[in-house]
Amino acid sequence: MRLEESSKRLFGTDGIRGVANSDPMTPEMSLKLGKALTYVLKREIGDSKRPRIVIGKDTRLSGYMFEQAMSAGIISMGADVLLVGPLPTPAISFLTASMRADAGIVISASHNPFVDNGIKLFDRFGFKLPDEKELEIEELVLSEKINSLNVPSSDIGKARRIDDAQGRYVVFVKNTFPKDLTLEGLRIVLDCANGAAYKVSPVVFQELGAEVITIGVKPDGQNINTDCGSINPELLKLRVKDTRSDLGIALDGDADRVIFCDERGEEVDGDVIIAITADELMNNNKLLKNTVVTTIMSNMSLEKFIRGKGGTVIRTPVGDRYIVEEMKVRGCNFGGEKSGHIIFLDHTTTGDGTLAALQLLAVMRRKKKKLSELAKIIQLYPQVLLNVKVREKKPFQDIPQLQDLILAAKRRLEEQGRINIRYSGTEKLARIMVEGENETLIREIAEEIASRIQQAIGE
Repeated sequence: MRLEESSKRLFGTDGIRGVANSDPMTPEMSLKLGKALTYVLKREIGDSKRPRIVIGKDTRLSGYMFEQAMSAGIISMGADVLLVGPLPTPAISFLTASMRADAGIVISASHNPFVDNGIKLFDRFGFKLPDEKELEIEELVLSEKINSLNVPSSDIGKARRIDDAQGRYVVFVKNTFPKDLTLEGLRIVLDCANGAAYKVSPVVFQELGAEVITIGVKPDGQNINTDCGSINPELLKLRVKDTRSDLGIALDGDADRVIFCDERGEEVDGDVIIAITADELMNNNKLLKNTVVTTIMSNMSLEKFIRGKGGTVIRTPVGDRYIVEEMKVRGCNFGGEKSGHIIFLDHTTTGDGTLAALQLLAVMRRKKKKLSELAKIIQLYPQVLLNVKVREKKPFQDIPQLQDLILAAKRRLEEQGRINIRYSGTEKLARIMVEGENETLIREIAEEIASRIQQAIGE
């Protein structure tokens, strides 16, 4: 069962997120979160063993604070902590399952600026916790009960560092690339966003034979996502053209998302990459249920392409966790979203930018085509995306005249487009997306909707 966003006070679309050292992202909350997670785990496991929890992080300065606070909470409840340091979110997912730990924790605010931080929780199989479990943990954190749940001093846990965690992840990711292929002769520009992948991702591509030109591999605790990474690809595009590279790869701060640019420096977004890789899977009869799971934000052209090949497209709310949940329920093995979360469930349990890049490179190698050629597979419909800062997340149906405005807009589109409005799960933003064949019309509609929301609840 998927819970409404409003029923949770700490957890959003992708864990807990906020300004570091301000409510809710405080060390006090983190300590309680560690305690609550451990309490729930011990109740599930029973007395058969001492729980073990993997903790990883990105390169934000505040990561040290939250790592120590969560470790203290976990240890105080009688569980052990396995510290792996800065590593991509998918690496924590992989290590949690590989080491047979009972849970995994990622301390990261993904693509957000360094002043923010966040916490994501994984179960022992490497999947993000479902809404119901997050709500149970949240209620414990916010209650007074958690303060009196410490174990006796003789039962407290311990923490240790896993020194070879980076190497384990590098080997895992490389093994998803076909054994009969190499990257020899390819020149790649790789932007690691000064984030969690700054050490491991360059090694992956280099060891497979590519010449790798790096951006964003000198984190200082404050420069994560600053003028680099998947949401700031301008430097990547310039570097690809200047160095005459074959393609550019840009990860976000925790490296679970990826975007690309081709050899001409032209950006290639997640929907196009999904089309390219889904086409390859379908052609080789490797797309389970002949189905691609994506979100409400994915372009109509992607859905049209998949259906044209006899496949099915399932849409979910925004967030890779919802894509994964739907894939598990339906028995599917591939899905993703426009923002660059691309999930190959045959290999991993969450979005992995480095792994997804390898799957795309495998298609390029097999077909002996440049990315610019492959990207012609679909022609994206124009989309207009607008954000409105809001002071409250009021139900859209309660905003005066908004529903009438949307109904009128849909009539104007005449079934040649679509409208989606939602609140961000991590920020106080209303997100408006209008898509259609007529770019002038969809921009006009998006601005009208944004204006109505701004007038009613704008910050």
